[in-house]
Amino acid sequence: MIAAQRAEDPDQTPVQTLSGGGPTVLRIALGGQLRRLRENRGISREAAGEAIRGSHAKISRLELGRVGFKERDIADLLTLYGITAADERDAFLTLARQANSPGWWHRYADLLPSWFETYLGLEQSAAVIRTYESQFVPGLLQTPDYARAVIKLSHGHESAEEIERRVDLRMRRQEILSRADEPPTLWVVIDEASLRRPIGGTPVLRGQLERLIEAADRPDVTMQLLPYHVGGHAAAGGPFTILRFPQPDLPDIVYLEQLTSALYLDKRQDVERYLAVMDQITIQSDPPDQTPRLLSDLLAEL
Repeated sequence: MIAAQRAEDPDQTPVQTLSGGGPTVLRIALGGQLRRLRENRGISREAAGEAIRGSHAKISRLELGRVGFKERDIADLLTLYGITAADERDAFLTLARQANSPGWWHRYADLLPSWFETYLGLEQSAAVIRTYESQFVPGLLQTPDYARAVIKLSHGHESAEEIERRVDLRMRRQEILSRADEPPTLWVVIDEASLRRPIGGTPVLRGQLERLIEAADRPDVTMQLLPYHVGGHAAAGGPFTILRFPQPDLPDIVYLEQLTSALYLDKRQDVERYLAVMDQITIQSDPPDQTPRLLSDLLAEL
């Protein structure tokens, strides 16, 4: 399990890639590669920590991609690990600089808890996003009015300006679906209950359903509705998202959001369990080709 404050776990699968992506994914990739180099040399975390004037805990944070990289530390570790060729060292240092670059969401840092900043970085780099939502329309498909109503549920005490910045942030996230450079594939399963809950009032819900009908026709979006009549289902534990990345050695990550924190799972057994649940609820849900009609029926009831 990894989280905004991810526990040190020597059994975590390392990321062994130096391919591209957003800064969050690059940190994980570079950290995993440094870990593999250290382990191949039989060097302990304690010894590596001494080489950069730190502790074994600092090495653990670097290898898990939880913190930014100092070029001096990377250079010293490369020397310790026997990486002396100039071109190899330059590649690592260049990647470290890229990984330290702030994401576009940095301007919203005062509004965001660190655990959600991690998710934004992963979301921006994902090739496939599969999500199940039981209470709300998924954030990547919300209209501004619907997003504003949802945000006010938990941030109603904030100023109108801060709420609008949160709405802007959510709309900015949605730009990944229309970007020219390889937008992700989005596959969502939405519980029928969330589409009948008039968050923000009937006009807001009407506009949201119209937005979903449009999104369902997009070739890179697969949308399914999980109807009431299925009764109990495998995802009864709550909403979750599975992120898959173009980097072949980066594991799938399951994101579970809680009220004041989030969990990021990347152990194979955990991911496989959630993949099985997702597969099961897609079978229980109505087929994707029926979604536009079902949404239109819901819209007609308003």
